[in-house]
Amino acid sequence: MTDEALHDLFDNAVAASKNAYIPYSHFPVGAALLLEDGNIITGANIENRSFGLTNCAERSAVFTAASQGYRTFKAIAIATPKSDYPVGPCGACRQVLSEFAPAETPVVFGPAWENSVKATLGTLYPYDSLHELASEL
Repeated sequence: MTDEALHDLFDNAVAASKNAYIPYSHFPVGAALLLEDGNIITGANIENRSFGLTNCAERSAVFTAASQGYRTFKAIAIATPKSDYPVGPCGACRQVLSEFAPAETPVVFGPAWENSVKATLGTLYPYDSLHELASEL
């Protein structure tokens, strides 16, 4: 995947972060998934005063894509425009992402493109034993 394509995906994540519902943390997060067909689906974090019911941007994007019938993704970008440093996906999001994307899937995250980390899902979630279980079913 080219840097230009990742940069475009990241710009979509930044735009999605503007839709975050964050009355408690005031910490917007946007995510953008590149689908196999070239379309992009975005998500934003949605908070709730019962904090356990809050949904991260990454899972918002994945659940939106999955509910529309998409089951595989080519890349994901996560934007945290108010952070001072690149903030990667939480453990729950890494688990959900690994359900729909292989270890070599590109992941870019950060507050801005110039201060982003480029990795793969496998480097963020290196011991994904559940993929091994799924291949045995």
